[in-house]
Amino acid sequence: MSQTEHREEALNTPEVTIVIPVYNEEQGLAQLFSRLYPALDALGTSYEVIFINDGSRDKSAAILAEQFRARPDVTRVILLNGNFGQHMAILAGFEQSRGEIVLTLDADLQNPPEEIAKLVTKMREGYDYVGSIRMQRQDSLRRRTR
Repeated sequence: MSQTEHREEALNTPEVTIVIPVYNEEQGLAQLFSRLYPALDALGTSYEVIFINDGSRDKSAAILAEQFRARPDVTRVILLNGNFGQHMAILAGFEQSRGEIVLTLDADLQNPPEEIAKLVTKMREGYDYVGSIRMQRQDSLRRRTR
């Protein structure tokens, strides 16, 4: 790789990548966007958001396309051609991530975007892995009984 290519790659390498699997989330995406981007902008660092549409049957893919058009500088969208599950969607996002710090977030706001700064701060302290525990889960009955 030439020096120019190394420089361009460094410019395109965000510090933080947020990976968000999406499956039939059309009702909550606007609220996610309204909280996520301000939280990330407040970090004062470079970032990218990778949404992985996991075969949604609602308007999620179209809404993600609109968001890409609104924030193409930091938004990336992966459209899977079927429903492969959250785990596979997250792995697809990891494969495409470019950030030095990679975080996952649920599209349903079970993990508040406002907590991202705390996780990034801990990673900057040198930890290899940082996690959080949801204290008040609000999963559907179907999800709790699997």
